[in-house]
Amino acid sequence: MSKILIVDDEAQLRRALTLNLAARGFATVEATSGEAAITAVAAERPDLVLLDLGLPGADGVVVLESMRGWTDVPVIVLTARDEERSKVRAFEAGADDYVTKPFGMAELVARIGAVLRRRHQGTADDVAVVETTDFTLDLAGHRALRGGDDARLTPTEFAIAAFLARNADRLITHRQLVTAVWGPAADPDTNLLRVHIRHIRRKLEPEPTRPRYFITETGIGYRFQPNA
Repeated sequence: MSKILIVDDEAQLRRALTLNLAARGFATVEATSGEAAITAVAAERPDLVLLDLGLPGADGVVVLESMRGWTDVPVIVLTARDEERSKVRAFEAGADDYVTKPFGMAELVARIGAVLRRRHQGTADDVAVVETTDFTLDLAGHRALRGGDDARLTPTEFAIAAFLARNADRLITHRQLVTAVWGPAADPDTNLLRVHIRHIRRKLEPEPTRPRYFITETGIGYRFQPNA
């Protein structure tokens, strides 16, 4: 049974989450402040943290940055802040996913399941081949196949597709993607990324103008969904 730490100062929301997650087979523990959250992560060793950004005392992003100094426990941010800047800050601080309030329990549970699956499947380097209904990415062989034929991705296009595939179901920011492909000194040129993503979709997606696999998260980055 996976244990989830709920960090939020709204008692009603904590209770609703606790009841709904318990009904789906999760164990839960609660914290109402950033300081309490850090203590609970150390003491309870949860499998995943649901972290509100608008906490009393220490801001949620500060709490997340502090946690990332000593733990890699998966964190899904829950917040009413819908600004792109807040989302980007959360991901750069180490969030694994982001859900905006109000949200549906079905969506949240799906996000929790995706994050926990990534955790249990091991590190990104363990993945050798990613297969979908429409194409295959041979990460070890640096090849993309569609219908058994070479999809002819350029080296840059393959590097982008491979990094997203290794982090399946995870939202990857523009900065994270640029750093992975071009290095930490590169400028996160969103227009250049957009062009490469468009070419990847044209070569791999069954309907490039209605992508099923390489999904845009407007203003933030991209997400690869292998089970679309």
